[in-house]
Amino acid sequence: MMCDDARLLLHAYLDDELDAANSAAIAGHMRECPACTARYDAYATLHKALAQPGLYEKAPDALRQRWTTAAEAPATIVRPRQRRARMPLSVAAAAGFVAAMLLSGPAWLQLMRSGRVNHELVADVISGHVRSLQGQHLMDVVSTDQHTVKPWFEGRLDFAPRVKDLGDEGFPLIGGRLDAVDGRSVAALVYKRRLHVINLYQWPVEAGVPSPQTVVQEHGYTVIRWSDAGMQYVAVSDVSESDLRQFALAFQNDGSTSGAR
Repeated sequence: MMCDDARLLLHAYLDDELDAANSAAIAGHMRECPACTARYDAYATLHKALAQPGLYEKAPDALRQRWTTAAEAPATIVRPRQRRARMPLSVAAAAGFVAAMLLSGPAWLQLMRSGRVNHELVADVISGHVRSLQGQHLMDVVSTDQHTVKPWFEGRLDFAPRVKDLGDEGFPLIGGRLDAVDGRSVAALVYKRRLHVINLYQWPVEAGVPSPQTVVQEHGYTVIRWSDAGMQYVAVSDVSESDLRQFALAFQNDGSTSGAR
């Protein structure tokens, strides 16, 4: 079972709504995937918190009396002309919302799609980062020399990744590997920050205006994403946000990212 499939079934697994086969598949997947396990633990914590009796209060007697009186009162006959003349505010608001979506058309759909894709990408890179720390999955090429790491990718990818040694800035390069993000092969460069590992994923995107850094924090990991000169970059680690921002700035700091060394 892949992470995308597991994420769709975690809520049902938590509520014990899956059949035996899917339950066993989810349990087996979580034994091998810390990212999905962490997501399940977060769901379970929220589920437990929402079930606390202290969140629910008995309605006041005065309000309960009003409900009883209203239920026992004769039904009010509304003439057709009156019904047509008045539209509840909630219905009017809903109609306006639907109209706005129809008028915005592709822009609205693009916004919804963008949010979903961004969330899935963040989950994907965190899962890849956690997976890389298990066993011998961290590096395919082990070297602190950028002139050794960069040529290793030749013939293995359809693009030339940008490789920098940031040892002078406190982020030494230690190697690289092939990985997959969003269904495509990407380059993953591996850096260290004291005892912490930083994975920097990169792959080509349509050239356009460079996008500024966006920062997301999830399950104890920080993800920083930006694009420049037709390349997408995503850095992920459990270092502090300030350290990862410093890393991203150091990687960008010699002008355009198109000048890979």
